[in-house]
Amino acid sequence: MLGAGVAALALLGNAAVAEPATGEQLVDVLNKIFGAHEKTRASHAKGICVKGDFKPTTDAATLSKAPQFSAPVPLIGRYSLGGGNPAASDGQKDNVRAIALHFNLPDGSVSDLLMITAPVFPAKNPDQFLELLTAVASKDKEKVAAYFAANPESTGQKKYLMARQVPASYATADYFGVHTFYLTNSDGQRQAVKWKAVPVGGFVGLDDEAAEKSGTDFYRKELEQRLAKGPASYELFAVIGQPGDQDDDPTAEWPADRKSVKMGTITISGLEPAATCDAGVFDPNVVADGIEPSPNDKILPMRTESYAVSFGRRQ
Repeated sequence: MLGAGVAALALLGNAAVAEPATGEQLVDVLNKIFGAHEKTRASHAKGICVKGDFKPTTDAATLSKAPQFSAPVPLIGRYSLGGGNPAASDGQKDNVRAIALHFNLPDGSVSDLLMITAPVFPAKNPDQFLELLTAVASKDKEKVAAYFAANPESTGQKKYLMARQVPASYATADYFGVHTFYLTNSDGQRQAVKWKAVPVGGFVGLDDEAAEKSGTDFYRKELEQRLAKGPASYELFAVIGQPGDQDDDPTAEWPADRKSVKMGTITISGLEPAATCDAGVFDPNVVADGIEPSPNDKILPMRTESYAVSFGRRQ
């Protein structure tokens, strides 16, 4: 459990946490905010399991030797809402939507890709994330305000979401990888990238009134009806980093003029039982040879640790 001394420091907002944040602490405080729901993820609790495939472009292999970029592969995916409330409203504007993918590789292994509907994360390291969550868990408006005043970079995700419409469907949202990865091709050339997925047909949203009228659980019915008529597809792009672009801070975006390379098409063809997705963990650090998580990003290892804790508890 979160020690009283660490909690007190975290509530100060701009004070350093006495010891590095752990996965146990992060899951504990998420459960404090949203409740501990049996057999449910501590975060991204509400979701829909799906299946499909990925077809790479001819350009993809020039950037990475990972198997999914040289030949088509099947995939399992999960759409979800951010946060640990399994009854969260699909129309909540300031909540991220997410897509998590297992690319099922020919040798029986998987390579994972996780993206959300904002280009930034609300914390740049685990200690800051623990401070943020602990402030929110306190339900003290002054403490929450003090945190954001001391950590303005944590406001970026909500500002982005509030400036856009609510996605009308998981299938019509665009998704971003907030972390930097390094791709290596068969010649040993290494390139920093960030991921982005754009729905074929473009983004479709709902204005605030329409989102409110749609109810709290419209995504599943909409997706069922959509997939009964045909698949949902996205173009996956690698945004190309340049020398000097940061690779350690998921609260910060790269400059808007960075070029992109189309890596392939993600196609979602049908629904899968929830048990298919609940049998394991979608982990951004589980990647094929040819893809490397940035070693300078402190949030990435925290995700593996906290997901393992959450998975253990829901078993």
